Amino acid sequence: MTGGAQDHQILLGIILAIMIEMGHLQNALYTESAISTYRGICIKGNLAIVNRHDILIHSLMKDMKISDPKIAVLGLNPHAGENGIIGKEEENIIFPAIKSYPKNNLLTGPFSPDAFFANQLYKNYDLVLGMYHDQVLIPFKMINFGKGVNFTAGLPIIRTSPDHGVAYDIAEKNIADASSMIEAFKYAKKITANRFKNAKS
Repeated sequence: MTGGAQDHQILLGIILAIMIEMGHLQNALYTESAISTYRGICIKGNLAIVNRHDILIHSLMKDMKISDPKIAVLGLNPHAGENGIIGKEEENIIFPAIKSYPKNNLLTGPFSPDAFFANQLYKNYDLVLGMYHDQVLIPFKMINFGKGVNFTAGLPIIRTSPDHGVAYDIAEKNIADASSMIEAFKYAKKITANRFKNAKS
């Protein structure tokens, strides 16, 4: 996505494939759960991952108006498993899920997350699908904390919210930054306009 201050943000993806955008990057989480559950979540199989791809691709095309989206998929294990040396989930689940997806030309990976962000490979993709919270939240916090927008893809309603918590520690001190709230309204307006255009066409 290009142009405008609102395009220099991250949309954080939680559970229903919430997407994250920062400049040239949109990220999505596979899910948001305790780290101890991730292997079990991943082992549930290809269908769960593919279903999330369907949600992401549909939302990229309809809500974000990206006609031919390119999605990078991150690995679950360090270094994306190092060809099975560190872990088998990439070889046994994630890569087969990518290849079995009917539109697999839209998906690439799994990538080693640290090298992926360090080399700014996200600039080559419209969206990055992460397997757990900190894979995408750490880059998010470092690059653009305070102006991101939470957007839940795959819902019949449009749901956006600020990228941060309620900040009770600074309540009533008149120092809160409303930037993320303002951007959340802007994104809701943008997605509403895109859905309205889709309904008319």
